[in-house]
Amino acid sequence: MPQGLVNLPQRAARTRKFKVTMTVTLPTAPADSDLQLVERTVAGDQRAYELLVIKYQRRIERLIGRMVRDSDLVPDIAQETFIRAYRALHQFRGDAQFYTWLYRIAVNTAKKALMDMKRNPVISENALRGSDEEDETSRLGHELTSEETPETILAAQEIAAAVNAAMEALPEDLRQAVTLREIEGLTYEEIAAAMECPIGTVRSRIFRAREAISARVRPLLENQSGKRW
Repeated sequence: MPQGLVNLPQRAARTRKFKVTMTVTLPTAPADSDLQLVERTVAGDQRAYELLVIKYQRRIERLIGRMVRDSDLVPDIAQETFIRAYRALHQFRGDAQFYTWLYRIAVNTAKKALMDMKRNPVISENALRGSDEEDETSRLGHELTSEETPETILAAQEIAAAVNAAMEALPEDLRQAVTLREIEGLTYEEIAAAMECPIGTVRSRIFRAREAISARVRPLLENQSGKRW
């Protein structure tokens, strides 16, 4: 008898019929990495690039939306970003994360659009609260808006205006560094790759940006909450 088969009694074998239902779960194939999708695209697989667009489209649109005032322009700038990325895809070697590379193209595309329209980028206070390292500014701002009253709503609006003003007043290199860190959540290494500068320079820029924003917002926080940070 072959190994693994059950030896049923002869009588039972003649009088019973057994129906065995087996459910086989096939292993799910792992999704291709960004680099693999890039390589497939360069080799002529258009579907591979569609997957990259699907993966990063919303993230790129959110980024662009923080830089331009007119939300109607976001889809066009995002589309132009992906077109430029597609044309330059053969230059991507995987030395940095694909999103870091794509981010740089998106920023440059948005900046060009802003220059064409002579508009300034604006980043909201809510976006700054997306940091994985919640600082006391964010904590106090959250406390101010935890109970909505006319006073707290007004305070939140004043803080948002102060943050926007502080961000607009930052030099471009500081604004870009703090945006990458606080909003996009990139590591210092990824920011250094995106901005093409040493990690020490990245840390310095982020520190200076935070200090400038804090100096602008601190008086409002102290006035509204009576707490120092």
